[in-house]
Amino acid sequence: MNVKSLNVFFFDLDGVLSVGKENLRYLGGREIIEKLKKSGKKTFILTNDSTHVREEIRQNLAKLGFNFASEEILTSSYLTAHYLAERFLQAPFYLVGESGLRRELEAAGHYVSNKPKVVVVGLDRQLNYEKLNDALRYLRAGAELVGSYGGAVYMSDHGPALSAGPIVKLLEFGSGERATIIGKPSPLMFRIALRLANDKAGKAVMIGDQIETDIVGARRAGVHTILVLTGVETRKGIRLSKIKPEAVIENVDALAELL
Repeated sequence: MNVKSLNVFFFDLDGVLSVGKENLRYLGGREIIEKLKKSGKKTFILTNDSTHVREEIRQNLAKLGFNFASEEILTSSYLTAHYLAERFLQAPFYLVGESGLRRELEAAGHYVSNKPKVVVVGLDRQLNYEKLNDALRYLRAGAELVGSYGGAVYMSDHGPALSAGPIVKLLEFGSGERATIIGKPSPLMFRIALRLANDKAGKAVMIGDQIETDIVGARRAGVHTILVLTGVETRKGIRLSKIKPEAVIENVDALAELL
């Protein structure tokens, strides 16, 4: 991988540029992203975040000193809404998730319904049995199951925390239905993102902190991979993993050494 020859740089958010969902703490990346932008490279946030709308993430990043436009922030929520628009135009849905995901879906013209065509699942920190059982009932009546992403954990304020993937797996098990996963590690997220970036997989790189999501998803889509050690993974975990990133760096600012 010749990083200097690449055109598109996808940055994960949690564990790479910042840590924590509600109380963001800066990890790095301001200078390197500014350098990439000035050199004409395309830079995007590519995150499994399903709890915020893009404008909220843009504002939070601005507070940390980053200069991203809303269209450069690609979340699992936004890309799920994009996928449903391509498939249904306007889809009646039932949500297992939080308000950020609902608002992105509604902004794309989709609407909450008691006769949904699709059950959409994201991270839901107010999850309860009634909500899961309602989702199961709709799935058994014929609704499709769509997961905004499939990761097992995310980086919370207190370290790795349970994410949306286990909720998707629970509903798959109960309903017998196979979910369509939009976010990482699904290659679908990268394919949609590459279309929006108007470039090819071989000219793009994913900078992430998780092998299970960032690295696996990028490799499935033919995108180059760089792993940072400020999030979920450790060097021991990398050694034990069958899936290897093309490069490992201590933190996102060390990307400068590859450019």
